[in-house]
Amino acid sequence: QVQLVQSGGGLVQAGGSLRLSCAASGRTFSSYSMGWFRQAPGKEREFVSAFTWSGSRTYYADSVKGRFTISGDNAKNIVYLQMNSLKPEDTALYYCAANSKYSPYSVYRSLAYDYWGQGTQVTVSS
Repeated sequence: QVQLVQSGGGLVQAGGSLRLSCAASGRTFSSYSMGWFRQAPGKEREFVSAFTWSGSRTYYADSVKGRFTISGDNAKNIVYLQMNSLKPEDTALYYCAANSKYSPYSVYRSLAYDYWGQGTQVTVSS
């Protein structure tokens, strides 16, 4: 059974940093892409970043490019999202997700992901 267990998040002042982690288990994820999405109250879930284990390709939403960094630890099956220079508009519930049918087009679409983490709150105060 696939499990994605998230950790990290919390409350931080604007300009601060946080790191989210997503530990994946229950399958070999080498052919998967791993993504981070977020959802703010009253808004739709939106793509944040994605990463492929094979080739280590990375993708970012324009709103986080240059501030967030996605990376992975192959040995531990953990994906990280390092978030720097946080802004109040980054406040949201953040989810990690795994996509078994990677393509450069599917990484941006939440419906393409098969498995989801439990979500973790990130709150950035001004």
